[in-house]
Amino acid sequence: MKDAVAGPDGAKIRWVEIAGDEPARVCVHGAGAQAAAYFTHVMTLPSVARRRTLMMDLLGFGLSDRPADFGYQLEDHADALARALDAAGVSGAEVIGHSMGGAVAIVLAARRPDLVSRLVLAEAVLDPVPPPAPGTLGVTSFTEAEFAEGGMAQILEKVGPLWAATMRLADPVALHRSAYGLRAGTSPSARKLLMELTIARTLLVGALSQPLEGRAELEAAGVRVVTVADADHNVMLDNPQAFAATLDGSQAPGSRG
Repeated sequence: MKDAVAGPDGAKIRWVEIAGDEPARVCVHGAGAQAAAYFTHVMTLPSVARRRTLMMDLLGFGLSDRPADFGYQLEDHADALARALDAAGVSGAEVIGHSMGGAVAIVLAARRPDLVSRLVLAEAVLDPVPPPAPGTLGVTSFTEAEFAEGGMAQILEKVGPLWAATMRLADPVALHRSAYGLRAGTSPSARKLLMELTIARTLLVGALSQPLEGRAELEAAGVRVVTVADADHNVMLDNPQAFAATLDGSQAPGSRG
């Protein structure tokens, strides 16, 4: 495990690193997740294991520090990630982001183009996330204090055991502020930022997940959209071989795009 100061008061981002060739690959997890748990099984497959790979936990999540004096908005996460990558000597990386991590990766690429040569985004959050529907329970159903005092325990009971296994590692304040960051989105939106980037961009969507809005517009802007067979939101967990095939430039049977 490696680390670098990336936040206030010396707060450190930590990551699991696999040695290999440059340019590096950088894996960024989603809300309530942990990078190594979601990516190690894919990044160690023979077809993709030759590259230096950093599976990085965002501040407030997984193995990283939990600074109370940190905003945890998408831009905050992207800026902290940039500081960690600078410290790790990374530039021109292939950044692989899942869900919220996909939005963070897009902001990173827009703000620090020297750090990113390609984006691979799995079910990335491209637009502001609406609040929970009336009568349903979500992270932003609670105030920050309520979530820290007991709301997170309710959410852990609601989500499945796979997500709960990594969500319980998250700091409640970090998760709550990150969820509100997803509701706020970015300005311009992550979707617009993605469409304006000129680097190689691949967006993976699970065939069993929600339909992708604005697919034609994304493709017209040069974003390669791949529908991954037998996969829901957690594409790398549901179909790791197809995920790896996208990384190494091939396309797994059953996927399209």
